[in-house]
Amino acid sequence: MGNQKVSEFLHFHRINLEEPGSNEDIKKFAEGYNVTFDMFSKINVNGADAHPLWYDLQRVLKGSLWNAIKWNFSKFLINKDGTPVKRFAPNQEPKSIEKDLEKLW
Repeated sequence: MGNQKVSEFLHFHRINLEEPGSNEDIKKFAEGYNVTFDMFSKINVNGADAHPLWYDLQRVLKGSLWNAIKWNFSKFLINKDGTPVKRFAPNQEPKSIEKDLEKLW
């Protein structure tokens, strides 16, 4: 890969039943929009049955009002070693985290 910079953005969480339908239904819907990013199965991100990844992210990187993930555009920056570095609010534009990304490259 040389000096190539790679960032992976994952969308595979479920908040308040926002994405109804089966995983296959969602995949079929996304295909209509020529989605090219990886898609994963639906999982819960909040509550007692939250997936361990999201549970740990909330524990390590606290939220501004409460630790729960408030909306599906919440963003977490994780370094190449898997350590959570920073949490970004749902309304923060992805472009605005570029400087934080560059620190890790």
